[in-house]
Amino acid sequence: MIKVEIDSNSGFCGGVIRAIDTAERFLWERDGRLFSLGAIVHNEEELERLGAKGLVALAGDEIDDVVMYGVETILIRAHGVAPEIYEKLRLKGFEIIDCTCPVVLNIQKQIRRSAGQVLIFGKHGHPEVLGLVGQNSRAKVFDSLEQLEDALAEINPEEPLDVFSQTTMSPVQYKRACDIISRVVPGSNIHNTICKQVASRHGELSTFAREHDAVIFVSGSHSSNGKVLYDLCKSENPRTWRVSAIEDIKPEWFRPGDFVGVSGATSTPKWLLEKVASAIENLQ
Repeated sequence: MIKVEIDSNSGFCGGVIRAIDTAERFLWERDGRLFSLGAIVHNEEELERLGAKGLVALAGDEIDDVVMYGVETILIRAHGVAPEIYEKLRLKGFEIIDCTCPVVLNIQKQIRRSAGQVLIFGKHGHPEVLGLVGQNSRAKVFDSLEQLEDALAEINPEEPLDVFSQTTMSPVQYKRACDIISRVVPGSNIHNTICKQVASRHGELSTFAREHDAVIFVSGSHSSNGKVLYDLCKSENPRTWRVSAIEDIKPEWFRPGDFVGVSGATSTPKWLLEKVASAIENLQ
């Protein structure tokens, strides 16, 4: 018999909850369509659910192709965007609902106000990182210690240096990077911009992974946070598998008597975790 437990600390972060609640409330009140600039959450199953309600995700290069029926409304997701995007949306005629996470907004503000050089630890091309880089023309991005070495080679040690991180990066990796930066450029202004909710998940997930015989980690294929947390989970428990839907679950992963943990990214809805847990229980 397989016993299954859902990680009580997993599920949407506050910023995602706010964005999705806002979208659902708008769609219920207006009974129409709502655009979001990019996927409101990096989870295919949740996007399908919201799409059925009338949410339409737009890529940045699709904005100009939208046929406007009166004033259309577009939602800025929790990741945030660069300043020029707001202007582009207004010129097109969109009504804007801004659901940028307050934590991200604060980081954007700090980067915008920086008078010196700026380094950002984050994933190249990630929507949050694009929004951060757009705040300051001097911002440079690195996503590994190898890239950091190249970035530091271009830094002027005589100028002030501000260091930030994408909110969902690994706290351990960020600390390692900041230690190197502080040695190479003494006096660097290091900003603690890892989301506290994300940071606490690392310790909690490590414990959760060790407490179970096997772990099924549920996240969308494009979730940056999901990749970081899955890798952490896998390092603590080799019998960890990542799935995005119940169809991905393989019976051969499990042994009789297993105590299986089901966890997920900050972009994974609770209802999907429950669906996965139920599917595992029904394998018996």
